[in-house]
Amino acid sequence: MKAAVNDRPGGPEVLRYEDVPDPAMGDGDVLVQVEAISIEGGDTLGRGDGDTGGVDHIVGYQNAGTVVAAGSGVSGLKEGDRVVTVGLDGSHAALRAVPEAFCWPVPDGLSIEVASTVPIPFGTADDCLFEFGRLQPGETALIHAGGSGVGIAAIQLAKRAGATVLATASKQDKLDRLTELGLDHGINYVESDFAEEVRRLTDGRGADVIVDSVGGQTLQDSLTCLAYRGRVVSVGDAGRTPAQPLDISSMRGSNQSLTGVFLGAELFLGGPRAHDLIAQRMAEIAAGELTVIIDRTYPLADAAAAHAYIESRQSFGRVLLIP
Repeated sequence: MKAAVNDRPGGPEVLRYEDVPDPAMGDGDVLVQVEAISIEGGDTLGRGDGDTGGVDHIVGYQNAGTVVAAGSGVSGLKEGDRVVTVGLDGSHAALRAVPEAFCWPVPDGLSIEVASTVPIPFGTADDCLFEFGRLQPGETALIHAGGSGVGIAAIQLAKRAGATVLATASKQDKLDRLTELGLDHGINYVESDFAEEVRRLTDGRGADVIVDSVGGQTLQDSLTCLAYRGRVVSVGDAGRTPAQPLDISSMRGSNQSLTGVFLGAELFLGGPRAHDLIAQRMAEIAAGELTVIIDRTYPLADAAAAHAYIESRQSFGRVLLIP
């Protein structure tokens, strides 16, 4: 099969379009002919920092396509079914073998391209806001990186839940587009101090829930604009700044909390809850109740260019690869 592979960590240029062996199937796996690959934030981080051991590695979490074979232990899927799949790696390829438990049937009327973007961003956003962030109607939510996949999902979900929604982005045009999805107040973090803006917009109270996918200094500064009993949910390090000690001394006096979230752990260890949640969000997107934004598509052969475009911070929404 064709795949985008890298044998060492580095910039987008380490990705090569190569012929590689087809994946091996287990009894509980389905083999999927991939038709769309959604590039997730973790994919670029994995390519940039992941240890490949010097051998070809296929990066990537999420893709979608059609089942072309099913193992003897598979009971709920069959050849010809359209599915979205999630795994720790292997998405940037023309074929994927994946356990049935990490597949979701694509609802009728939903395109394979849109479906390919759903599980990780919408599952992550939902868990950050509600399962771990405990967001309530009437509270204020701050979403960092509002133009990302998780950001776009979180803005819609928070607004639908009755929250006041704030979000950060690096460009005003991104913030303008986010207002159409439910954003109440946009903050251009290049032109202003986001923490000061949050305090100003909330009359000094701060945000009740902060979803931070950036990490580094952004995570530290988020603690300074957190409300009494506020919750910060850390879900990534997209800012790519080196890890630094986090001063949490300000949190105790205001009964605040900081939680790390990794959707993969919920899918592996948390029982059926997260899987069922993603299926429900997929159905709502098919019904037009929630929106997915696809920025650009690239051929799989141009995976390096697609990764470079994402890392240029120009993208708004999802960037897809098409095998």
